Amino acid sequence: MRLSSLIVATIFAALTFAFWAALNQPTPEPPWPSRIQGFAFSPYREDQDAVRGDRVSPEQIDADLRLLAGRTNAVRTYSTMDGLYAVPALAARHGINVALGAWLDTRRNRNQQEIANAIRLARQHRNVVRVIVGNEVLLRGDIPLEEMFEYLDRAREQIGQPVSTAEPWHVWLKHPELAEHVDFLAVHLLPYWEGVEVEQAVLESVAHVRRLQERFPDKPVVIAEVGWPSNGRTREAAVASEANQALFLRRFLAQAEREGWIYYVMEAFDQPWKRQTEGAVGAYWGVFDAARAPKFEFSGPILRLPEWPVLAAASVTVAFVLLAVFLFGSRTLRNRGRSFLAVVVYATATLAVWIAHDYTQQYLTPLGILVGLLLFASALGVIAVLLAEAHEWAEACWVTARRHLIDVPAPRRDAHLPKVSIHVPVHDEPHSMVRETLEALARLDYPDFEVLVIDNNTPRETVWRPVEALCASLGARFRFVHVDGLEGFKAGALNLALRLACPDAGIVAVIDSDYLVTPNWLRDLVPAFDDPQVAIVQAPQDYRDADASAFKAMMYAEYRGFFRIGMVTRNERNAIIQHGTMTMVRRSVLNQGHAWAEWCITEDAELGLSILESGWQSRYTPHSYGRGLMPDTFVDFKKQRFRWAYGAVQILKTHAPWLFGRRTSALNAGQRYHFIAGWLPWLADGFNLVFNVAALGWSVAMIIAPQTVDAPLAAFALLPLSLFGFRVAKLVHLYRRCVGVGLRETLAAGVAGLALTHTIGVAVLQGLVTRGLPFFRTPKRAHRAALGQAFEAAREETLMFVALLLAAVAVAQSPVVSSPDRTAWVVVLCVQALPYLCALLVSLASALPLPAHWVRGRRGGQGGAELVLTRSP
Repeated sequence: MRLSSLIVATIFAALTFAFWAALNQPTPEPPWPSRIQGFAFSPYREDQDAVRGDRVSPEQIDADLRLLAGRTNAVRTYSTMDGLYAVPALAARHGINVALGAWLDTRRNRNQQEIANAIRLARQHRNVVRVIVGNEVLLRGDIPLEEMFEYLDRAREQIGQPVSTAEPWHVWLKHPELAEHVDFLAVHLLPYWEGVEVEQAVLESVAHVRRLQERFPDKPVVIAEVGWPSNGRTREAAVASEANQALFLRRFLAQAEREGWIYYVMEAFDQPWKRQTEGAVGAYWGVFDAARAPKFEFSGPILRLPEWPVLAAASVTVAFVLLAVFLFGSRTLRNRGRSFLAVVVYATATLAVWIAHDYTQQYLTPLGILVGLLLFASALGVIAVLLAEAHEWAEACWVTARRHLIDVPAPRRDAHLPKVSIHVPVHDEPHSMVRETLEALARLDYPDFEVLVIDNNTPRETVWRPVEALCASLGARFRFVHVDGLEGFKAGALNLALRLACPDAGIVAVIDSDYLVTPNWLRDLVPAFDDPQVAIVQAPQDYRDADASAFKAMMYAEYRGFFRIGMVTRNERNAIIQHGTMTMVRRSVLNQGHAWAEWCITEDAELGLSILESGWQSRYTPHSYGRGLMPDTFVDFKKQRFRWAYGAVQILKTHAPWLFGRRTSALNAGQRYHFIAGWLPWLADGFNLVFNVAALGWSVAMIIAPQTVDAPLAAFALLPLSLFGFRVAKLVHLYRRCVGVGLRETLAAGVAGLALTHTIGVAVLQGLVTRGLPFFRTPKRAHRAALGQAFEAAREETLMFVALLLAAVAVAQSPVVSSPDRTAWVVVLCVQALPYLCALLVSLASALPLPAHWVRGRRGGQGGAELVLTRSP
């Protein structure tokens, strides 16, 4: 790493530590009392389930009470069943009083048994100071109010201790007649469930107690539950965290001591089984965790994350390693680019460490571990794509020089220029289009070349015979070959042309049958082969029909970004993607076993990678030397991109041993990086499709069971949303700076690119699970699709758009209290729906006669002319 890079990394490391420190400033709060009034007490361990009816043993109850002895005056229980009847006797051994609870729900027979047990235990044990019959029964609506009166009256008649039922404060105000059947008000104060911000929570709790005291002046108020969760989902302004739990409880206990209140802190120990009824947050109300360790400091200042120095160090370490990888070999990158990468890398590393820490603080079931691993793997994928995008952004904008772009040499004598064999594969193409292509080749300003037209399996003689006649009329340089039954598709035709090429041709050039080359194409670019290590010379694909319609203008805007940005940055590390048109290859390299791969539907890119693996060099120019035709329909646009994406997966699967270093090749680290990172966004589209299907399933579960199925953590949503925003910003900046277009064309490029997301995703997934699909050509000069065909072309995308949009609306209108997690999930669903909407819009644009100037503005000349930057010889 260069000294300047080391300085940048160090500066941002210091800023990262400062960021963590600023978020964790100590907050002085009242200390925890040496002994509190009471704890809500459930002795279940992490692997036990009260809903399932697991029985707790006297030994584990005794162990828990021994831990609480000396810390509390009393405990509050919730049931007399499943072993909990032993609590009063065991508590007496440790000098702890008991607020005995009897659980009531819709099971009438069990309710009778609970009441009978409570009466018996209250009579037997002097340390039972009060009895609470039912817990939030009216809130849940388990039994009618009149039936509740009967249970309370029966208990009061047979028990000498005070009797009540426990309900949230608002239920007492809603049913004031309930107070006539109790000896005191057992009140729950849980401001988290009301979405109250923690700074206001104690004041709100005090206000609720005051209202109850004013409304029921003759009834004592006992706070049967008061607490704050240490983890779980945020509800409106209420953030569940250990720091907020400590802050609320320490402030409340200080207030309660001043007021002389009787209270039971909710609760002694975390109860993971409560996730079934309360969602994720139900597991985190304990002052002690499920392993019986205290979760926060009982005295001294409160820190948001006491372990923040470790997390900051982890963030810096991860970021430093990543930055060293990205800056290795980036000798031409300016300090502005290094600083930009440092900002992205340090921010991303900090977010990743935070997500990992946050998730590991939860109680995880096997299913939760699986979901967590999948989510974290997805997060790592998003991070990888984001960092690759950032690296390309930096190297596209902030470099000191382009060392490997082709410079057009001074004119040289014809005798020093090697012979070029130009291969034009043709299959069932319109005669008029091929004529234009061949006539443009005839006008080449180059002394020694031949043109081989290989007509591959065209079924109708009336189509290929005129091409044969045209070649004959153009002179001896043009040869036409028609072949039936040729296998290997385009690659097969090119391999046949290679065998038929003149023996003295040193360079093989390939163009598609719709391309019009400029006269100086060969004269300008062939001299690049003077370097004996150069095996490939590539000019960009360009198009001449961008002014034909708005649809084609959108495609044109989307295509050109790769050739003006991606190929330029890749060229600096000898890692360009070879394309099957406007390309030239050294003949001797092709004869050394590097033939066109007939097993791969992107034979051009495969050949390029194979040649680079053997140690050869490639050169690229961003100047346009030939322009072809774009697809005429959205279906053909999709088919073309499907072929490219599917072929990329074929190449990755086959070349993985060399790309990942398991087999020896001449590829260096920079080349491996570009080939892997370059195809990473397409792989991400494949996994994004899986994510969208899973997101729909998760959303349905949230809608069906809103109380138990939470939205994914907002932190996980933050990454894909950040990536989306990052890509939008990158698109706008690079298109204006490197491509040189305005906002309209930039937006059009983004919409066209998003429209292909589903197609690429399907291609990637199919490529991962299948061995090979047949090659299919992209039709040129086809008829525009009708409006009905446009809807049919985007049918899958439209269905996914509607499904995601409906899921977002349904989740947003869910009856549960809103939270940042749910809001973030709704936003994620909407953002995920955008590519599908774009597909529908682009498909409709392909069917409607919309003028190109809606996208490109009004300009003179043919579409694509502004990319023709070649010099005259």
